[in-house]
Amino acid sequence: MKIIDRGLACLLILGALLHILGSWMGYRHAPEMLLWSLAASLATLLVAALNLLRVGRPHDRPLAWVCLGGCLGHIAIALGYGAISGNVLDVRVLINALAAAVLAVFSLRTALGIGRTTPRAAA
Repeated sequence: MKIIDRGLACLLILGALLHILGSWMGYRHAPEMLLWSLAASLATLLVAALNLLRVGRPHDRPLAWVCLGGCLGHIAIALGYGAISGNVLDVRVLINALAAAVLAVFSLRTALGIGRTTPRAAA
């Protein structure tokens, strides 16, 4: 499960990096739009980074709650973008929303302590 968890966070990172590239190519002559577009990329990178951190800290329940909130926000933003662009079934929307949804489930499991093993004793 950790591989899937990390893989989805890495997928969000890849998507954010591609978003940065696309934003630069599309908005480099429109600084206001570029700024907001890059802010969305930063938000995605932060959600992904927090989830990567959560995977390595399976007993950190407050971190898991923060990750859950970030994932739910990311789902809302992805679906909102799909709604205002007129295509909720856009592959970019679906990939972001589904990756964030699965990460939200993993975050909730961690936050509730479901499926966690006892911590190892300090060596």
